[in-house]
Amino acid sequence: MGIIKVENIRVYAHHGCLEEETIIGSNYRVDVSVQACLAKSAKTDALADTVDYVTLNAIVVEEMNTPSKLLETVVQRIINRIFNACLDVEWASVSVSKLNPPIGGDVEKVTVVLEQNRV
Repeated sequence: MGIIKVENIRVYAHHGCLEEETIIGSNYRVDVSVQACLAKSAKTDALADTVDYVTLNAIVVEEMNTPSKLLETVVQRIINRIFNACLDVEWASVSVSKLNPPIGGDVEKVTVVLEQNRV
């Protein structure tokens, strides 16, 4: 088994419970880690034998473009899409951070992390 990480995916999106958050939007950072058997691709050097990180990035960007009230919902959608699109993935961890959240304090970011095994 091995792990592929796609880190610090930067997107601008419109998530939040406050109406102005969904109108104005915010900057987000997304990190994805997936576990899969990488032995075959390590030998064959073939993209078809591994988890394509271009696909992982595309899933994140697409799901971040669908507004949600809660980051938990967005993270779960990303994980679901990863398992549907990448059949070799056995485990996924996704974190979504809202940068400079509007919570009335000097806070750099809030982050939601979910990890899940393929069922």
